[in-house]
Amino acid sequence: MANSSIRYGVSLRKRLRSVQDEKKARYKCDVCGKESVKRVSTGIWACRSCGATYAGGAYSMKTATGDTFNRVIAQLNKK
Repeated sequence: MANSSIRYGVSLRKRLRSVQDEKKARYKCDVCGKESVKRVSTGIWACRSCGATYAGGAYSMKTATGDTFNRVIAQLNKK
């Protein structure tokens, strides 16, 4: 087990596992297109290929709130 602080309950262990998998995954860079964006610190993500830096969620690069915000901005730019 990766984290021994969560001991009881399979649902908690599954949830921890999914969060850790999201945190350690590589994401696609919007600038260069490579899958080389990794977490640098809490909420800071950086592309190891081109050096682009992104602000995102604590455990995943994109959050539901951020996606909603980007859709609203795109709709406003269309008008």
